[in-house]
Amino acid sequence: MLSVRDAVQHMLDSVQPITESETVFIADAVDRVLAQAIHSTVDIPSYDNSAMDGYAMRADDVATPQQTLTLVGQALAGHPFRGTLKAGECIRIMTGAEVPSSASAVIPQEDTVVDANIPQQILFTTAAKDGQNIRRHGEELKVGAPVFASGHRFTPVDIGLLASLGIADVNVHRRLTVALFSTGDELVAPGHSKRSDQIYDSNRFVLHAMLERLGYQVLNLGLIPDNKQEIADAFMVASARADAIVCSGGVSVGDADYTKQVIDELGAVGFWKVAMKPGKPFAFGKVNGTWFFGLPGNPVSATVTFQQLALPTLQRLAGERDQEPVLIQAVAGEPLKKRPGRADFQRGILRYENGENRVYSAGPQGSGMLSSLVQGNCLIRLEQDRGPVEAGESVVIQLLGTPIK
Repeated sequence: MLSVRDAVQHMLDSVQPITESETVFIADAVDRVLAQAIHSTVDIPSYDNSAMDGYAMRADDVATPQQTLTLVGQALAGHPFRGTLKAGECIRIMTGAEVPSSASAVIPQEDTVVDANIPQQILFTTAAKDGQNIRRHGEELKVGAPVFASGHRFTPVDIGLLASLGIADVNVHRRLTVALFSTGDELVAPGHSKRSDQIYDSNRFVLHAMLERLGYQVLNLGLIPDNKQEIADAFMVASARADAIVCSGGVSVGDADYTKQVIDELGAVGFWKVAMKPGKPFAFGKVNGTWFFGLPGNPVSATVTFQQLALPTLQRLAGERDQEPVLIQAVAGEPLKKRPGRADFQRGILRYENGENRVYSAGPQGSGMLSSLVQGNCLIRLEQDRGPVEAGESVVIQLLGTPIK
């Protein structure tokens, strides 16, 4: 069996990112993937400005506490003080207002005393330090500094930074189009009645939601019956209109269904056994020239193999930079069952207890039990050669985030 790492690396080495791009307004750029690197065209901040509401002065004039200075003006955001501070003088200044070049410190208003009878005399109860509470010109970014590398996926905070740089439009990769369908006479769409020997098709809905959360366009071809011609037709439509195809079930070697027969005839697909649990049967390759990911049929297996195996490859295909998952060390809060031979991605609940990260099982770990993913907030990643885990042993966890949660 292939290790998870080897399977992912094989797929990453096989695909090339899409090259088509488009220009979009920054308000529409969340979850889009940058096609060209961005460098700053301005200095941030563009001038020395105050980090506090208070008073600006020459720091030497308040070298010790209990100094009194004369108020000679004010500076508001967008309305700077145009004069020059002399010895013994200060100005009222608001957060974000430009600090005049003749001032070298800002003392917050809570460290001052103003006598209502002589409001022009400001008593400073603390000493000033040179540069205190001043945001210096260009201290965050200077002209030409790298801001975002090609392949960066934009977050809401990124959009704010783009706006602060005066950037209104960005060049991004076009959205990846992924075709999705389920096959099987045992499956019934939610909302329809079913026989006792049938189950509701949940995988297609989980996968559709995850693909949309990634910002991809989903071509949902629905539920295809166990009919060779209809399955072949679905693959032909998918391969003509999408960059990748995702389906679940029917990819185990030896399965007596039409899916495997059709993709054998239409493409070059490798059927693997990946050393992971949940999920072992997995297919990857090309069907009629389009990348294909065949996931196991059990719901948890389909979801976890999508996240661990298919997702990194789809991100590479979409032009996104490779990203290693963020892993956290934790202590097992209870014994965990495990047999050597396959990497095990158990669903867990991470808690912070008594000063350390502790993780517990999210319940029964059957590959058909989506409730374990609903209840859990992490995956407990147990190494391929590892056996049972005792309470108190160290384990590695991966928090469940986008696109699963």
